Amino acid sequence: MSLKIYNTLSGKVEEFVPLNPPKVYIYTCGVTVYDDSHVGHGRSLIVFDVFRRYLEHLGYKVKFVRNFTDVDDKIINRAKEENTDFMTIANRYIASYYIDMESIKVKPADVEPRVTEHMQEIIDVIKGLVEKGYAYESGGDVYFSVKASPEYGKLSKRSTEELEVGARVEPSEKKRDPLDFALWKSAKAGEPAWESPWGLGRPGWHTECVAMIFKHLGKTIDIHGGGLDLVFPHHENEIAQAEALTGKPFARYWMHNGLVTVGGQKMSKSLGNYVTLKEVYRRYHPDVLRLLVLFTHYRSPLDFSWEKMEEAKRAYERIRHAIEDLETLKNLQITDDKAMSGLYEKVKEAEEAFFEDLSEDFNTPSALSRVFGLVSELGKIKSRAISERRISKQDLSAYEFAVSSLLKHMRGIFGLFEDIYPEKPVREVVKRELEAGQVLDERLIDILVDVRNQARAEKVFKIADYIRDRLKEVGIVLEDTPAGTKWRKL
Repeated sequence: MSLKIYNTLSGKVEEFVPLNPPKVYIYTCGVTVYDDSHVGHGRSLIVFDVFRRYLEHLGYKVKFVRNFTDVDDKIINRAKEENTDFMTIANRYIASYYIDMESIKVKPADVEPRVTEHMQEIIDVIKGLVEKGYAYESGGDVYFSVKASPEYGKLSKRSTEELEVGARVEPSEKKRDPLDFALWKSAKAGEPAWESPWGLGRPGWHTECVAMIFKHLGKTIDIHGGGLDLVFPHHENEIAQAEALTGKPFARYWMHNGLVTVGGQKMSKSLGNYVTLKEVYRRYHPDVLRLLVLFTHYRSPLDFSWEKMEEAKRAYERIRHAIEDLETLKNLQITDDKAMSGLYEKVKEAEEAFFEDLSEDFNTPSALSRVFGLVSELGKIKSRAISERRISKQDLSAYEFAVSSLLKHMRGIFGLFEDIYPEKPVREVVKRELEAGQVLDERLIDILVDVRNQARAEKVFKIADYIRDRLKEVGIVLEDTPAGTKWRKL
């Protein structure tokens, strides 16, 4: 199935077509490291972590870059307050960030560049803009000339006329025009500074990401992402610089997650209404926060409260209990009665709908509804089995197969339940079904092929070869091709 995502640039849901498939290049703006990360940061990190996992599930080879802004006014001010240097502050909160990411199961980016390690690349971008007439030096500062960029405002859907009458701009006597924004700031006494053609100074915020993207991903990338609050001015300023310099599209798709609010107000440190990630996982299993995030469509606002965390906790426990109930069912009397559930078919239907939802602009709330529909079916099996104190061999096998499916997708794509129940059930179900010599329908063959691919990905080749050989015994031949594994009947 094709993947569709909402592109902020076009304002439409579009089919996702990478520039050089199967490669996908993604950049998201990282944190400014002057304090602990809060739930607002966590939402964006979780959204793009899960989106990346889904792309990888679809077979794309993702290169994911997320930066650290490790020199900034806020970092410098924090260093002054503590009577230390800015790098001590930056290093402290980068270390804190990694603790948070490990706790909420956000995978590390493939590249995590720091601004201070890319000064020459940043200076080269600014020099190029000056040479092309899109930027100018003024008193040791360098500014981008907004009106030299005729398409300025295309991402945020704002015209320069609108911006002139009240949008967020940075006033300065050094500017030729109030809309112009700083690319390089001249040094202030006691602050960190680097040599440049315009004297000692440091970069403006909006140029950093352009330089790091150019270095690590190239002039045009597939997806640029971040929070909705970055659309203007940050991403608008990025796209203006990059495309002025190269004459090429900067990013084919722009993805922005909705803001986290508290009582309708944006969660932010400046308002003092933020909750740190550390505070959340001191009180809850980190999976609960991931589930709370996934319950809301990524483009919609998420109003955070502890009451909603409690709701997410109950939902999390409902799935967890359904998984763990398998051990209870295994201890009941197991009979040769006919299966009552029809669960294999329901698992297949739920999986298909699950992936259709994720492929339609990454609709995680709808995908989760499929999960809870399956959990309800498991609850019916458990209730009947507990009341009768027995379960049929076929229903137990189907329950185990459903748990395997749940764990595979909850772990692999959503990053949930990595701490419970080993991967063993997947392999045991496959072995049991093959040894039972049951007639295989096409849906079950597809599932077995999928399980074999998972085993190969995990480098468990003994299991993968076992599935291949046993399928061949019952007349099914597997062929591994560049387009994936195909099967045919002898």
